[in-house]
Parts: sequence; structure tokens; C-alpha cells
Amino acid sequence: AGAVKINVSLVPPLVLLPVFLHVAALHFLLGLVILTSLPVVVLWYYYLTHRRKERTLFFLSLGLFSLGYMYYVFLREVVPRGNVGYYQVVALTCGLILMLAALSRAKKDPGYLPTPASHNKSSHQGLPSKSIRGSSNGLHGVTTSGAASSRAVNGEAKGYSRTSTEEPEGVKKDWCTKCQLVRPARAGHCRLCGRCVRRLDHHCVWINSCVGEQNHQAFILALSFFMLTAVYGITLTLHTICRGRTPFVALFYCPGAYSDYSSALSFTCVWYCTIVTAGMGYILLIQLLNISYNVTEREARMALRDNTGRSHTLLGGLVVDTGQYNRGFLCNWGHFLSLGSSPPRRSAEDIV
Repeated sequence: AGAVKINVSLVPPLVLLPVFLHVAALHFLLGLVILTSLPVVVLWYYYLTHRRKERTLFFLSLGLFSLGYMYYVFLREVVPRGNVGYYQVVALTCGLILMLAALSRAKKDPGYLPTPASHNKSSHQGLPSKSIRGSSNGLHGVTTSGAASSRAVNGEAKGYSRTSTEEPEGVKKDWCTKCQLVRPARAGHCRLCGRCVRRLDHHCVWINSCVGEQNHQAFILALSFFMLTAVYGITLTLHTICRGRTPFVALFYCPGAYSDYSSALSFTCVWYCTIVTAGMGYILLIQLLNISYNVTEREARMALRDNTGRSHTLLGGLVVDTGQYNRGFLCNWGHFLSLGSSPPRRSAEDIV
């Protein structure tokens, strides 16, 4: 029924990943060069798109295709060797399915605030003690008693100001000049999605969506299932191609890995999975620490920028405690587990 438009960012992972991995399996030195350069290229592309404030499907495509291709190599090259049992394959498959189910849930609404139907200027002229002024980038800010601020942290849109409206906890709300609405405490505007999100944590390029109040639990669940499945698959593969050695030792010393092309490809894929798993493990660790202190990634970056947070030296400075919402370890996790359990309350300011 006509031509179909395909996003160009979807294509490179589908073509380059199998080529690179097969070339890396030809020789140990080729594998060392390619597996070292791949993370550098991915980080460079992330920096490029983040600097241009562009949304891209490259990382989501790379992640999903990597999962599918690693599973294909496992079934084709590792299972036929006879060292992996039927129940182990089923367990690995179930972990992959659960991870994809959690990822699908994380891709849904992160908690977008409803956008007003119209952005008529007349609706803001009637607000008391507020004046509208233009900015150099075309946005309009609302000032109250001459107090205005401009932020651009972790997807935050520039040019919003504080209002006199306060929540029951005494935390002030913000007026978003881009969405033309009053957003509740801990909400933020994502400059990539162009929407305000409740309890915005960050914009994740791996799911090409924001992580907020409604999908933060699913995001953590997807990361957890991925870690368990990846570590289990790496262990099964190393026990097959490097028998008699522990997985950690086999990663660095496996004499028979390049004896045949099948073993070399499996060993190369194991190292690729290890690099990806280490990166995702770091993300999961930061998320778990932030949850334990009831701080979002966006709030941590803002606190570091404004020098209002406190980095914990015992944790290597990985977590920044703002102290604003920290109620203790158990209460913080109880708050996180209750996210999205009830529909958010809409105040009169939100409706206006």
C-alpha cells in the first residue's frame, strides 16, 4: 500500500553488530580491538544525540537486537554441545520473557501530566501578581514578586519560575512555561519528550522514554531480570566452552576458546554480554542507592549543581542525599513500592 518510512537509527545495530562480533571471533587481537572500541562508539553517539537534544531509537534497537542475537547464538552454538540441559534453557527463556514483559511496561506512560487543551495568553493574564515576559529562546516565563529561576538539568526545560502555590508538605510547585501548567513537587519537564512527568527520574535512552512515577518500578524490574538472565547465560556458556574453570577465571583464561570458530564466537559474545551487563549493573546500582535515599536522578544532579546535596563518601560518592524526602531506608522503599498504586490527586492549581 505504498512506501513505509523506517527510522534510520534502527538499521545500524541490525547490520553492524553481527558483523563486528563475527570479525572479532576470527582472532584474539581483533576481538580485543572491537570489544574495546564498541563502548567508545556507543558513548560517543550518546554524547552526540544528548548534546543535540535528539530522540533516537538506536539504543533501544541495539539493546533488543543484542538480546535476540545473543539468545540465537546460545541456542545455535552452545546448546548443541550437550552441556546445557533442557530445564536450563527453559529457565533462561523465562528470564528473557519476564525481562521483555517488564520492559514493555516500562515503555508505557511514565506519568505524563495532562497538557492543557489551549495555551491562550488570556488564561494567564488573569493570574494575580504575575506578569508574562518573553525570553530570547521564544519561551514565556511567569514571575512572582520578581523571583524567577532558569534550570536545564537532566532533561529539564529552560525558563520556569517558582509560584506561591505550596503543597501540603510545604514544597513549592513550579510553573512550566513549555507545557503551560503548574506541576506538582518532584515533577519535571523532559526536553526530549516535550512533556512534564510526575516524579521525573531521568530520560532513559535504552527505552527511549522517561522514567517517572508510573513506570519506575517496571524499569527497576526490567533491569533486575536482565542482570539475572545475563549472568545466568554467561555462566552456562563459560561452563560449556571452558570446562573445569570458574566463570570469573574463564573470562580471562580460556585456552580452548579460539580452537574452533564456534567456540570463538561464543566466547566473543560472552565478553560482549559481560561489558553490557557491567554497564547495566552500574545503572541498577545507582538506581537502588537513589531509592534507598528517596532521591531521583534529576534531583541528585540539581543538588550537585546547586551544591545543596551531600555525597556519601562511604559509597564512593555514588549517591547524593538531598535530605528533602529521605525518611529512612524502610520508609523510602515503602514509598517507592507504593508509586502508581493510586491515581495522583489533582489540585485546583493543576486544573487551572
